[in-house]
Amino acid sequence: MVRMVKDGDPSWKPTFIVKPDSGCQGDGIYLIKDPSDIRLAGTLQSRPAVVQEYICKPLLIDKLKFDIRLYVLLKSLDPLEIYIAKDGLSRFCTEPYQEPSPKNLHHTFMHLTNYSLNIHSGNFVHSDSTSTGSKRTFSSILCRLSSKGVDIKKVWSDIISLVIKTVIALTPELKVFYQSDIPAGRPGPTCFQILGFDILLMKNLKPILLEVNANPSMRIEHEQELSPGVFENVPSLVDEEVKVAVIRDTLRLMDPLKNKRENHFPDIYVDRKHRFPPVSDRMSSSVLQLSKLFIARSQKLKQPAVKEEPSDSEPASASDANPNPEAHLPSICLKQVFPKYAKQFNYLRLVDRMANLFIRFLGIKGTMKLGPTGFRTFIRNCKLSSSSLSMAAVDILYIDITRRWNSMTLDQRDSGMCLQGFVEAFFYLAQRKFKMLPLHEQVASLVDLCEYHLSLLDEKRLVCGRSGTSGGRAPDSGTPQEAAASAPLAQGTPPACTNSAHKVSNSRHALS
Repeated sequence: MVRMVKDGDPSWKPTFIVKPDSGCQGDGIYLIKDPSDIRLAGTLQSRPAVVQEYICKPLLIDKLKFDIRLYVLLKSLDPLEIYIAKDGLSRFCTEPYQEPSPKNLHHTFMHLTNYSLNIHSGNFVHSDSTSTGSKRTFSSILCRLSSKGVDIKKVWSDIISLVIKTVIALTPELKVFYQSDIPAGRPGPTCFQILGFDILLMKNLKPILLEVNANPSMRIEHEQELSPGVFENVPSLVDEEVKVAVIRDTLRLMDPLKNKRENHFPDIYVDRKHRFPPVSDRMSSSVLQLSKLFIARSQKLKQPAVKEEPSDSEPASASDANPNPEAHLPSICLKQVFPKYAKQFNYLRLVDRMANLFIRFLGIKGTMKLGPTGFRTFIRNCKLSSSSLSMAAVDILYIDITRRWNSMTLDQRDSGMCLQGFVEAFFYLAQRKFKMLPLHEQVASLVDLCEYHLSLLDEKRLVCGRSGTSGGRAPDSGTPQEAAASAPLAQGTPPACTNSAHKVSNSRHALS
C-alpha cells in the first residue's frame, strides 16, 4: 500500500511509528523512515506490531509537541449511549519539537508524548497548576487558543464527531462479544466502559485519533524520588481535577441503587464480569480508590447549610424532608453526545444493523461465529435466494468467505463465519441485488429489505403463537437455528416500516 501511494505521489516521504501489539506506556515504540527497515522486520517476526504514518506537523505549545487524553463513557451498547468528559489531559513532550529526520528519529522525548516516558526526562516539570508543566488540563490549552482567536466550538465539534464515529465503528464487534457474555433481558444497565481517547491536534487544528485505550490509567498521583531508591506517591493536581470528575459522573450515571448511593458506591465496580471488555485489576483498584476519595469529599459537601428553621405554621416542604443527595455536588462534567447527535451519524450505523442480523442468526447463546445452517436460514428468511442465486451458490459463498477469514485469525477455537466475513458476504449480496445503485445505497437497501422480511416473519409467528395458546396448534419451530432466528431483532434495532419501498426511500433521503 505504501508503494502504491508513493507511485501516485512521488513527493510523499512519510515517517512511520511502530507500536508493538499489546504494549503500554510507550514501551517498544520507535520511528522509521523506510518500511523495509530491518528493525521492523525483526519486530514483526517476534511480536506483532501496529505501523502508522507519523503525523509530522502537530500543533505546538511553547515549541513542544503534545497530545490530548479525553475520557469517554460508553454507558450502553443497546441503545447506544456515549458521554464525553468536558475536560481532559494535555501531555507534553520535554524536548523542543523538530520534524523527524534521520538524525533525530531516536529522540524519544521529542516525538513521543507518553507521560510514562517523559517523566524520566530531566526537563519534565511536575505541574503546580492546571495550566503549567508537562501535564496540563485540556481546558487550559483551549483557553490559550481562544485568546489567539481560535474557534474553540469548532475544535470541540470536530473532536465530538471523531469520538462518535470511532465508537460507531467499534460497536458492531462489541455487540457480538456482549451477547456472548451478558444474559438476555437483564434489567437495568449491565455493563459500561470508560475509554481513553488519545488525540493529536494538527497545525490546522484538525483532530487526529492516535489510539483508544480500553483500560486508561485512573491514578491521581505520581511517584517522587525523595532519595536514591526511595519514592513517595504525591497527589497530582491535574489528574485529580480531571479524573475525579469523570469517576464521580460515571457513578451518578451508572449506579442502579441511586437512592442508596452512600452505602453502595463501590458495588458496581466490584462486579468485573459485566464490562466490555474485561478491565485490568490496576484500573479496578484505581477506580475504587477514586470512588472512596469521592465518597469522603461528598460527605463533607453534604453537611447541611445554615438556614432559617420553618415556622410551626409552615410545614416543611418535600424537598426539605428528603434532600436531593446530589444537590451540593459539583456540576456534571460528562456530556451526552449520542443519541443527542444521532441524526447526523445514524447513516454510519449500517454495519451495526448488519451485526444485529448476524447476532439474530447465531442460534446458540455464547457463540460468536455463524454456522452454515444459520447462514442458510438468514438467506431463506430474508428472501434472498433466487434463480440466479441458488442455495448451492449460497453454500459455496459461505465456504469461500469463511475459509479466507479463518486463515487470517490466530484464534481457531470456534469454526464458522465471523462478523467480518458476514459483512463481506452481505456486501456481495447487496451488489448482486441492487446493481444500479451506489455502494452505500446498495447496502442500505439490502438492510432495509432484510429487516422488512424479518418483521413480517415476527408478526406471522406472533399471530400463530396467539392462535396456538387459544387452542389452535402451534407451528413447528423447526431447527434450533431457525427457532433462534425467529426471535425479534436485537433491542435498539430501528423498527421496520410497513413496506420496503418506503424504507428504501427513507434511507436514500438520509443520504441526500
